[in-house]
Amino acid sequence: MTEQDKGVEELMSSPVESVPDGTTMTDAAQILSKKSIGSLIIGDDRILGIVTESDVVAAVGEGLSPETPVSELMSDPVVTVRRSESVRTAAERMGHNGVKKLPVVKNGQAIGIITTTDLALHLPDYQVNMAHQAEADIVDGEWE
Repeated sequence: MTEQDKGVEELMSSPVESVPDGTTMTDAAQILSKKSIGSLIIGDDRILGIVTESDVVAAVGEGLSPETPVSELMSDPVVTVRRSESVRTAAERMGHNGVKKLPVVKNGQAIGIITTTDLALHLPDYQVNMAHQAEADIVDGEWE
């Protein structure tokens, strides 16, 4: 089995941090900083969106209030990968959709996350071409 054919469970970080959609930008920034992570899943029972460090920085740059809820910053729908899928599938999905963080799901729940950094560290010879915009079918809902 090649590195690319391994399951995403072998590379994902777990558990993921999730917060309710009413969480403020300030609270989100504090969680990101305290836990030294790059993203938060929005929603507890169902993935509503994802907020990254870059989203928070952009919001600050735009002068948004620190009390702005993360629901106004989050990206949605969220591109995901099933825990049973391969690292190759995850890499291709990230590249085709121009995302750098890909939640790993089981029964609709985020159980981990795989990032472009994970891929770069574990698959140095595997090239992933990033898309300039998401695939058309992702507009209708999350991958799973």
